[in-house]
Amino acid sequence: MAEFRDPFDSPAFFEQALFLYTKYLKYLEDDYALNGLTVYDYFYNLVQRTAPFFFVIVERDTVSGFVYLDNIIGNCNMFHSAELTTCFDRRFWGDYTKECAKFFINYCFENYGLKKIKALVYPDNNRVKTLLKKSGFVKEALLKNETLRNGKLQDIEIYSVFKK
Repeated sequence: MAEFRDPFDSPAFFEQALFLYTKYLKYLEDDYALNGLTVYDYFYNLVQRTAPFFFVIVERDTVSGFVYLDNIIGNCNMFHSAELTTCFDRRFWGDYTKECAKFFINYCFENYGLKKIKALVYPDNNRVKTLLKKSGFVKEALLKNETLRNGKLQDIEIYSVFKK
Protein backbone atom coordinates (compact mmCIF):
# COMPACT_ATOMS: atom_id res chain seq x y z
CA MET A 1 0.00 0.00 0.00
CA ALA A 2 1.10 3.51 -0.73
CA GLU A 3 2.59 5.74 1.96
CA PHE A 4 2.16 9.50 2.19
CA ARG A 5 5.53 11.02 3.12
CA ASP A 6 7.22 14.40 3.51
CA PRO A 7 9.18 15.12 0.30
CA PHE A 8 12.18 16.10 2.41
CA ASP A 9 12.32 12.67 4.12
CA SER A 10 14.72 11.69 1.36
CA PRO A 11 16.58 13.64 -1.34
CA ALA A 12 15.42 10.95 -3.78
CA PHE A 13 11.77 11.62 -2.88
CA PHE A 14 12.18 15.32 -3.56
CA GLU A 15 14.00 14.72 -6.87
CA GLN A 16 11.41 12.21 -8.08
CA ALA A 17 8.57 14.60 -7.19
CA LEU A 18 10.39 17.43 -8.98
CA PHE A 19 10.73 15.21 -12.05
CA LEU A 20 6.96 14.55 -12.02
CA TYR A 21 6.21 18.21 -11.50
CA THR A 22 8.40 19.15 -14.47
CA LYS A 23 6.89 16.43 -16.64
CA TYR A 24 3.27 17.52 -15.96
CA LEU A 25 3.88 21.25 -15.46
CA LYS A 26 1.59 22.22 -18.36
CA TYR A 27 -1.36 20.60 -16.52
CA LEU A 28 -0.47 22.10 -13.15
CA GLU A 29 0.40 25.75 -13.70
CA ASP A 30 -0.51 28.78 -15.77
CA ASP A 31 1.81 31.26 -17.48
CA TYR A 32 2.16 33.33 -14.31
CA ALA A 33 3.30 30.61 -11.91
CA LEU A 34 7.06 30.54 -12.25
CA ASN A 35 7.39 34.33 -12.40
CA GLY A 36 11.01 34.20 -13.52
CA LEU A 37 12.07 31.38 -11.19
CA THR A 38 13.62 28.15 -12.35
CA VAL A 39 11.34 25.13 -12.14
CA TYR A 40 13.50 23.78 -9.31
CA ASP A 41 13.27 27.00 -7.28
CA TYR A 42 9.53 27.33 -7.87
CA PHE A 43 8.89 23.72 -6.85
CA TYR A 44 11.12 23.98 -3.78
CA ASN A 45 9.27 27.15 -2.70
CA LEU A 46 5.91 25.45 -3.37
CA VAL A 47 6.80 22.51 -1.12
CA GLN A 48 8.05 24.88 1.61
CA ARG A 49 5.00 27.14 1.35
CA THR A 50 2.45 24.32 1.51
CA ALA A 51 4.19 22.30 4.26
CA PRO A 52 3.02 20.42 6.25
CA PHE A 53 0.30 19.76 3.67
CA PHE A 54 2.55 18.55 0.84
CA PHE A 55 3.04 14.79 0.54
CA VAL A 56 4.83 12.50 -1.86
CA ILE A 57 3.06 9.21 -2.42
CA VAL A 58 5.58 6.41 -2.16
CA GLU A 59 5.18 2.84 -3.36
CA ARG A 60 8.17 0.58 -2.63
CA ASP A 61 10.62 3.52 -2.30
CA THR A 62 9.43 5.00 -5.60
CA VAL A 63 7.47 8.23 -5.74
CA SER A 64 4.26 7.42 -7.59
CA GLY A 65 2.92 10.94 -7.24
CA PHE A 66 2.39 13.90 -4.98
CA VAL A 67 -0.54 15.73 -3.45
CA TYR A 68 -0.85 18.97 -1.57
CA LEU A 69 -3.34 21.36 -0.04
CA ASP A 70 -3.13 25.08 -0.71
CA ASN A 71 -5.23 28.20 -0.16
CA ILE A 72 -6.57 26.90 3.13
CA ILE A 73 -9.50 28.86 4.55
CA GLY A 74 -9.94 28.92 8.30
CA ASN A 75 -7.78 29.85 11.25
CA CYS A 76 -5.25 28.22 13.59
CA ASN A 77 -8.08 26.53 15.51
CA MET A 78 -10.22 25.26 12.65
CA PHE A 79 -9.87 24.70 8.92
CA HIS A 80 -12.88 25.06 6.65
CA SER A 81 -11.74 24.40 3.08
CA ALA A 82 -8.65 23.92 0.95
CA GLU A 83 -7.61 23.46 -2.67
CA LEU A 84 -6.23 20.08 -3.63
CA THR A 85 -3.58 19.52 -6.28
CA THR A 86 -2.41 16.06 -7.26
CA CYS A 87 -0.07 14.56 -9.81
CA PHE A 88 0.73 10.89 -10.51
CA ASP A 89 3.28 9.20 -12.71
CA ARG A 90 1.54 7.61 -15.70
CA ARG A 91 2.67 4.13 -14.55
CA PHE A 92 0.34 4.48 -11.56
CA TRP A 93 -2.78 5.83 -13.28
CA GLY A 94 -5.97 3.84 -12.77
CA ASP A 95 -7.26 2.06 -9.68
CA TYR A 96 -4.15 2.99 -7.69
CA THR A 97 -4.79 6.72 -8.12
CA LYS A 98 -8.45 6.25 -7.17
CA GLU A 99 -7.51 4.46 -3.94
CA CYS A 100 -4.89 7.08 -3.07
CA ALA A 101 -7.36 9.90 -3.75
CA LYS A 102 -10.06 8.37 -1.56
CA PHE A 103 -7.57 7.76 1.24
CA PHE A 104 -6.19 11.30 1.11
CA ILE A 105 -9.62 12.96 0.96
CA ASN A 106 -10.81 10.98 3.98
CA TYR A 107 -7.53 11.73 5.75
CA CYS A 108 -8.03 15.48 5.20
CA PHE A 109 -11.61 15.43 6.44
CA GLU A 110 -10.76 13.37 9.53
CA ASN A 111 -7.37 14.83 10.50
CA TYR A 112 -7.64 18.46 9.45
CA GLY A 113 -11.35 18.97 10.08
CA LEU A 114 -11.95 20.27 6.58
CA LYS A 115 -15.55 20.69 5.52
CA LYS A 116 -14.82 21.13 1.80
CA ILE A 117 -12.00 20.24 -0.58
CA LYS A 118 -11.90 21.79 -4.02
CA ALA A 119 -9.78 21.27 -7.09
CA LEU A 120 -9.12 23.72 -9.91
CA VAL A 121 -8.75 21.92 -13.22
CA TYR A 122 -8.12 22.94 -16.80
CA PRO A 123 -11.08 21.76 -18.92
CA ASP A 124 -8.82 19.65 -21.16
CA ASN A 125 -7.49 17.61 -18.22
CA ASN A 126 -10.02 14.81 -18.57
CA ARG A 127 -8.00 12.27 -16.62
CA VAL A 128 -8.03 14.40 -13.45
CA LYS A 129 -11.68 15.32 -13.90
CA THR A 130 -12.57 11.63 -14.10
CA LEU A 131 -10.50 10.87 -11.00
CA LEU A 132 -12.19 13.70 -9.10
CA LYS A 133 -15.68 12.55 -10.10
CA LYS A 134 -14.92 8.97 -9.04
CA SER A 135 -13.71 10.38 -5.71
CA GLY A 136 -17.01 12.12 -5.05
CA PHE A 137 -16.24 15.59 -6.43
CA VAL A 138 -18.87 17.49 -8.39
CA LYS A 139 -18.37 20.35 -10.80
CA GLU A 140 -19.23 23.52 -8.97
CA ALA A 141 -18.21 26.31 -11.34
CA LEU A 142 -16.60 27.32 -14.60
CA LEU A 143 -14.37 30.38 -14.48
CA LYS A 144 -14.26 31.79 -18.01
CA ASN A 145 -10.94 33.23 -19.26
CA GLU A 146 -9.56 32.96 -15.72
CA THR A 147 -5.88 32.96 -16.64
CA LEU A 148 -3.33 32.61 -19.42
CA ARG A 149 -1.86 29.26 -20.38
CA ASN A 150 0.56 28.91 -23.26
CA GLY A 151 -0.19 32.53 -24.12
CA LYS A 152 -3.94 31.93 -24.57
CA LEU A 153 -6.94 32.73 -22.39
CA GLN A 154 -7.76 29.70 -20.27
CA ASP A 155 -10.94 28.61 -18.49
CA ILE A 156 -10.74 26.81 -15.14
CA GLU A 157 -13.30 24.37 -13.77
CA ILE A 158 -13.82 24.04 -10.02
CA TYR A 159 -14.73 20.65 -8.56
CA SER A 160 -15.62 20.18 -4.89
CA VAL A 161 -16.36 17.47 -2.38
CA PHE A 162 -17.94 18.07 1.02
CA LYS A 163 -17.48 16.19 4.27
CA LYS A 164 -20.44 13.89 4.82
